[in-house]
Amino acid sequence: MSSQQPPDEPVYDDRVYRSSMSVVSGVLLLGLTAWLCGDAVVRGSGDTPWIGLAIALFAVPLIVAFTIRPAVFANDDRMRVRNPFRIIELPWAAVDTVRAGYSAEVLAEGSKYQLWSVPVSLRERKKANRQQLSRRGGLTGRGLSGSPDENAAAPAEPQRARADQVVDELRELAERGASRAGAQGSVRVRWSYEVIAPTVVGAVLLIVLLAIG
Repeated sequence: MSSQQPPDEPVYDDRVYRSSMSVVSGVLLLGLTAWLCGDAVVRGSGDTPWIGLAIALFAVPLIVAFTIRPAVFANDDRMRVRNPFRIIELPWAAVDTVRAGYSAEVLAEGSKYQLWSVPVSLRERKKANRQQLSRRGGLTGRGLSGSPDENAAAPAEPQRARADQVVDELRELAERGASRAGAQGSVRVRWSYEVIAPTVVGAVLLIVLLAIG
């Protein structure tokens, strides 16, 4: 891809967007799963060790898929969305818009793709909106009674919820990069069988063990 780029259109390293709270939760859940299933394997008798292994085989990929795995990678040419079970590659020219309502999502070629790694917190958004309204009220009050120098002071950058900030950055990248030669092309979607396969195998093994037990 880089060989097709004109010299005046460099491609910089990806920006990575993921939820640190989700990653921490995933690590804690993996530790808990390893402890419980490991104890069942080491100390269990009969079918218990096999059930413990089946639960681990089923649960670990799901925990990783929904907590540690989700991420959004974006550079000047495209955005790559890594969701629990799919990877979506979106050249900026194919992106219609990026938005955040109750969830962060990207619209491209008539389809909608959710950004799992950019959770929308309505509480955080309401808090940011309250701070903005409070700040505007304070500025209005100072504008009526303050000195000319105070009235001329430039306002600070308003605080926004993290999801809204990320969406703004992605939207800006899309608008700026849509005309680049390397940003052309169509959306590509790939299923993550490395996550799906062990989950299905673990689920089937667990059902069989419980059925014959």
